[in-house]
Amino acid sequence: MTRFLASVANADEARIACEQGADIVDAKDPTAGALGALKLDAVRAVVAAVAGKTPVSAVAGDLPMEPEVIFSAVNALASTGVSYVKIGLFPGGKREACIRELAPLASSVKLVGVMFADLGFDPALVTVIAQAGFAGAMIDTANKGDKRLLDHMDPSSLIGFVDSCHARGLLAGLAGSLELPDIPRLLLLSPDLLGFRGALCGTGGRSGRIDPQAVGKVRELIPDERRGSPGAVIASKADYRLLAAQCFSADPRKNSDATDCIFVHDFVLPVRIGAYSRERRKPQRVRFNVDVDLRRLAHVPEDMRDVVSYDILTDGIAMIAAAEHIALIEMLAERVAALALAYPRVARVTVRVEKLDIRPGSVGVEITRERAVEASGAHQLFLGPVGWSEPKPAS
Repeated sequence: MTRFLASVANADEARIACEQGADIVDAKDPTAGALGALKLDAVRAVVAAVAGKTPVSAVAGDLPMEPEVIFSAVNALASTGVSYVKIGLFPGGKREACIRELAPLASSVKLVGVMFADLGFDPALVTVIAQAGFAGAMIDTANKGDKRLLDHMDPSSLIGFVDSCHARGLLAGLAGSLELPDIPRLLLLSPDLLGFRGALCGTGGRSGRIDPQAVGKVRELIPDERRGSPGAVIASKADYRLLAAQCFSADPRKNSDATDCIFVHDFVLPVRIGAYSRERRKPQRVRFNVDVDLRRLAHVPEDMRDVVSYDILTDGIAMIAAAEHIALIEMLAERVAALALAYPRVARVTVRVEKLDIRPGSVGVEITRERAVEASGAHQLFLGPVGWSEPKPAS
């Protein structure tokens, strides 16, 4: 389950975040850098305003990588009653020594190490963070300008971070000027936390006051199992054969047979594919054409809650392609079809996959898969595939 972390600047904003269903309220000063710290009294006021309704985190500030400085700041925050303390791990200085210095505090407060996509993310730090007993790790952006997290790292890179955290028992968080269209793309990766500030402030920007309506829109896009909100409950590993065969259906009482089509055409990627030994030596260019028929909504689409984004298709195809060598082009086509059919509104998908480097012209396969509807009563499964590994046969 992915949780919604809302960054707030004061107690009043903390109350708004709670009322709109944030899973974690994060105390920070958005005017003082990437991880600007509030004063301790302000953090205590946020904790009091939340009153135990949901966990509270706080940031330690944009601090130099000196062990004594970091320890002192984190130790002080631990006394405020927060559940989590986020520590910015900036390049340079004694970054690894700072992480190890904090190990004794890991028993009294949950520590989250924050790395930065725009400052040279170092995946090796995940292991150091885990060894020091931290509860989690996050990737954020240090410079809050025009570029977002996905401008610095693509989903194929981010899923490696998420998987690395999970393999070491860490929570995995993603943040960095995230906008509403980023949410369905990042949910594909099964992070434990998605963090927001600017998107919660409406037109005011990240230094403005958070807006209840904007917070509510983010909440509605992130599935909330506690409240039964609609959305995709992300499967950590997708069984493509099972996924393609299962019956998925939107409620037939609310949807007619009318459909709309979204498509991805002439999308070319390097893919490790082929049954011949020579095809294992290097990737081949593969072209994807995907047409997806969606059951039409009863109203005109108004925001990201009403669409299945083509970004989900391109991101998903890229992650499938990056994961491992795929022996058969038919297998690749089935995986892409299963990716699309995992979304409840999808009625039918046609996938055309072509190898472009075999001979002049192209060779490939085209398949069409439809969602089966149970005559005895349709049901709805909210699944989104992640982890592009082929299911292993039972032993």
